[in-house]
Amino acid sequence: MDNVNIKKLAKALHLSTSTVSRAFRDNSDINAATKERILAMAKQLNYQPNHYASNLREQKSKTIAVIVPELANNYFSLAIQGIERVASAKGYHILVYATNDQFEKEVSFIKHLHNGRADGIIMSVSGEANDHNYLNELSKKRLPLVFFDRVYEDIVTPRVITNDYESSFSATKHLIQQGCKRIAYLAVNKTLSIGKTRMQGYIDALKKFKIPFKDELIIDCTNNYKENIDHLKQAFTELKPDGVFTSVERLAFATYYACYDINLSIPKDLKVIGFSSLEIAPLLNPALSTVTQPASDLGKTAAELLFKMLENPNDINPDSEVILKSKLIQRKSTSND
Repeated sequence: MDNVNIKKLAKALHLSTSTVSRAFRDNSDINAATKERILAMAKQLNYQPNHYASNLREQKSKTIAVIVPELANNYFSLAIQGIERVASAKGYHILVYATNDQFEKEVSFIKHLHNGRADGIIMSVSGEANDHNYLNELSKKRLPLVFFDRVYEDIVTPRVITNDYESSFSATKHLIQQGCKRIAYLAVNKTLSIGKTRMQGYIDALKKFKIPFKDELIIDCTNNYKENIDHLKQAFTELKPDGVFTSVERLAFATYYACYDINLSIPKDLKVIGFSSLEIAPLLNPALSTVTQPASDLGKTAAELLFKMLENPNDINPDSEVILKSKLIQRKSTSND
C-alpha cells in the first residue's frame, strides 16, 4: 500500500482514525491488544505517524530551541549534550542554532521561533548591541527563555551561570603564586556580562597581591583564529608577559601556536592558564592548566529549569539564578619544574 496515511491505516484495521491516533500517542484509554494490533499493522504497511502535525494540533511542537555563539567550542558541545539528555527524557527534540557571535543572526533566530517552531528557548547570547527588547516579545507570546553561561543583564529571565569572578580571581592568583609578575589577560568581548566579570576577577587578584595593573596587558582578540595567532605573536614579543590567562577556550590554542612560532617555551618563558572544558587539555604539550566549567551540568540544569517553566510556569521566579562552580586544575603549563 503506497503513501499510507492514518485514514488508510484505520480503514485497513476497521477502526476509527481517533482510535489509531490514540495508539500512537500512547493514551491510557486504549485497549492493549488493540494498540498492539495497530502498531503491528503500521509496521507491516511501513506507516510513520506525523508527530509534528499532531503536536501542532495540540499547540505544542515538542521541540526546544538551543541558541549558542558557536559549535566548534567543546564547552558548548558538552552543554548541548546535557540539554539533549533532559529533552529526550521528556519526549522532546532540540533544534540547535549557532549565531557565530553575530547579533543579527540571534535576532533572526528569535523572530523565526515566534512562529511556534519551539516550545521554549535555551540561549547563550552573542553579546553585541545594547538593545535587547526583541527578547521581550518572547514573554508576550508566552515562550519561555532560559539563559546559560552568557547572559544579558537587562533581560529578566531565569539563568544558569558559573562562578566566573571567583574562577578568574583564582586563576590569576595561581599565576601570581607561580612567580608571574606580568600577566596578560586575553579577552574577546569585554562588553558582555561574562567578559566584564572574568576581567574583574583578574584585576582584583592583581590588586590583592599588589601587582600593578597595566592596561597594555589586556590583549583584545577576535573570533578569527589566524588573526589571533598573528596578534599574539606580536604582543608577546613586544610586551614580554611571563604569564597568560585566556578568558575563552580557543585563545589557549592560539597562545600555544603563537609561542611555538616565536620560540617561547611554556611554562619556562610563559605560564598559561585558561577557561577550557577540553578533554584533551591534559594531552597538550605541555598539559594545559584550566578553569574547567561543568558544561554538561550547566546544560542539564538549564534544560530542567526550562521544563519547570513549561510545566508549572507560576512556580518559577523570573529572577531565578543558579550558579554552578568551576574547577581549577593545575597542570604542566603553569609549573615551575
